[in-house]
Amino acid sequence: MTLQEAFLDRTATDTLPPEVFMARVFITGSADGLGLAAARVLLGDGHDVVVHVRATPRLDAVRELLDRGAEAVVADLSDVEQTRDLAGRVNRLGRMDAVIHNAGVHTGRAVLPVNVVAPYLLTALVDTPRRLVYLSSSEHYHGRAELTGLDWTGRRPGSYPDSKLFVTTLAAAVARLRPDVTSNAVDPGWVPTKMGGPGAPDDLRLGHLTQEWLATGDDPDARSSGGYWHHRRRVRPHPAVRDRRFQDRLLETLAGVTGTRLAPAGEGSTVERPGP
Repeated sequence: MTLQEAFLDRTATDTLPPEVFMARVFITGSADGLGLAAARVLLGDGHDVVVHVRATPRLDAVRELLDRGAEAVVADLSDVEQTRDLAGRVNRLGRMDAVIHNAGVHTGRAVLPVNVVAPYLLTALVDTPRRLVYLSSSEHYHGRAELTGLDWTGRRPGSYPDSKLFVTTLAAAVARLRPDVTSNAVDPGWVPTKMGGPGAPDDLRLGHLTQEWLATGDDPDARSSGGYWHHRRRVRPHPAVRDRRFQDRLLETLAGVTGTRLAPAGEGSTVERPGP
């Protein structure tokens, strides 16, 4: 059986194939859906897991994980200052081997803050892990590569397709700027989570295995960078994702919004500067 077949054949309670390393993994948005499923599997495989929930009452949703040894952090990712504080708390827990940027919302005013600004800021401020995984969507193909006139602060509703185009572009930009890190985006498919709905046609199990594999797998594909993946198969993203000028404009925009610049590899610590 090939490694790919082993992944596709396993159930949510099976262990990963042996070609993995034991890792410390931070997963945003771990209270339900794909984040919770990934945390369960990674804990079962023996990895150290740090889960994240939006508010203290949501800790009840991850109680089983905490009882099994996971650590938890709390922050509302729609709030820039809470996200900034979250990065500091994660760093105080010790360096992560991998971060899965799983948290996301589909509609409403928090779309851009949670889906784009938060992963950007955490990428900039969390001590650089070896691997970064960003949750994208096939909806990113419908996104607009346009950065003007957007409300990044959440005062107005944002576009989900736009947000997924931006976060997929962020993953590609990080892969370019930080060649010592593996950075990839994942389309988990239309799966039956709270966001996807009970009628979603894709396999929930396959919706989180790619993230786990990219975070902990040790075969050459899992250690590659700059990919856009669907069920462990690399596919072509929206053309704007690999446009370096668009990548740079996005990073410049997010630096202005947050007052925090994403430092390239070898440049030292992230540079803080006043926002607009």
